Amino acid sequence: MKPSLAKGTRDFTAQEVSRRKYIINILQNNFELFGFQPLETPSFENLSTLTGKYGEEGDRLIFKILNSSINEAKEDKKTQMLNDFQRALEKPFSSESLTDKALRYDLTVPFARFVAMNHGQLTFPYKRYQIQPVWRADRPQKGRFREFYQCDADVVGSESLLQEVDLIQLYLKSFADLKVSVTIHVNNRKILSGLTEYAGITDKLIDFTVALDKLDKIGKDGVIKELLEREISQESIDKLDFLFSQSNDALENLLQLKEKFFGNEIGLKGVEELEFVLTQSLSLGVDSQNLVFDITLARGLDYYTGAIFEVKADEAQMGSIGGGGRYDNLTAVFGVKNIPGIGISFGLDRIYLVMEELGVFPAEATSKVEYLFANFGGEETLEALKLIMQLRAKGISAELYPESAKINKQFTYAEKKGIKNLVFLGEEEIKNRTVTFKDLEAGEQKTVSLEEFLG
Repeated sequence: MKPSLAKGTRDFTAQEVSRRKYIINILQNNFELFGFQPLETPSFENLSTLTGKYGEEGDRLIFKILNSSINEAKEDKKTQMLNDFQRALEKPFSSESLTDKALRYDLTVPFARFVAMNHGQLTFPYKRYQIQPVWRADRPQKGRFREFYQCDADVVGSESLLQEVDLIQLYLKSFADLKVSVTIHVNNRKILSGLTEYAGITDKLIDFTVALDKLDKIGKDGVIKELLEREISQESIDKLDFLFSQSNDALENLLQLKEKFFGNEIGLKGVEELEFVLTQSLSLGVDSQNLVFDITLARGLDYYTGAIFEVKADEAQMGSIGGGGRYDNLTAVFGVKNIPGIGISFGLDRIYLVMEELGVFPAEATSKVEYLFANFGGEETLEALKLIMQLRAKGISAELYPESAKINKQFTYAEKKGIKNLVFLGEEEIKNRTVTFKDLEAGEQKTVSLEEFLG
């Protein structure tokens, strides 16, 4: 059988794992610096937990798990069940007898489920961070995978808009630490609701936001075409034409909205909330170039109710590398009301690709062995192992070449593996209590006393 990867998945080499760990460590340190605590949830959830939370397009991308009862059934029954399963795949999925579990689509809905189950034991506001993989049955392309990591930070139990301000700070500090220049695009779902009221299409909110969310992919003409296909009238579309010609001044755009939203309660509420977040952030020294009011930002997930964010790298061609928003009603679907929440996510895989493209990974982001001890066999091998133990006790990485092979072969191994130093501990060195080592990067070789070598 020819080995192959499942579509949309990847293997990670030692260098890739080390660099991903570097990103995760920076994010984790900042999460904890901002007061977030870690949480992990299962890889799969009950299907009912996930469906109906992401919109119609999101629901179609959920990886459903075939019930184990099908595999345990007798052959004739199994064939019938698989036939039923195949038919179910060809129409909207509804057969709970075939699947009642699914791989998690994101980390937010499982988090809301956790909060609903444990709200009596949590201290609110409850701040958690979570770094785990998620799965989506999406079409793979650059920066888009079927298995990928999300790094989330959420706060539940607080309606304060200062949470939005703090999460903007978390974004900017984290990306500054990663040496990636970014722009945070912000909007508010209440503004989008206000726009549907202004255009007389309040019953088409989801259709409107789903189409608008594709603006950066299909352009203005594509969005208009999709709005028409979703049975939104040309008259309403004409009223919304100003969306596609916003100025670079966020506060000026908000003032324009205030005029259009006269008497529009929900729209004015969204403007008021966003104005507070923007002015507070700018007062804290955030550059207006890094924080942009994007009235066309929609984020297609149905559970957002207030502020929404999307982060884009300034110097690399990539989709969003972060996003999030406020979701004040998500735990209500699990029977627990009045627990408002807001959260942001960092897209680890896309951040990696951006950092790789920009060449900003530091040398220490790649894990390398400090010393390889040449293997001469006999007594020298035992002495080398003793010295290796002392180095490891000091937290210094070291290994012994496993066989007493030709020295050229051992050199080649060290160079291919990127090991920094090759150590020679032969009969003469043991006798004189010295160590000879060659710096393979500089090409320099020297002999030092055993005490000096161990520091």
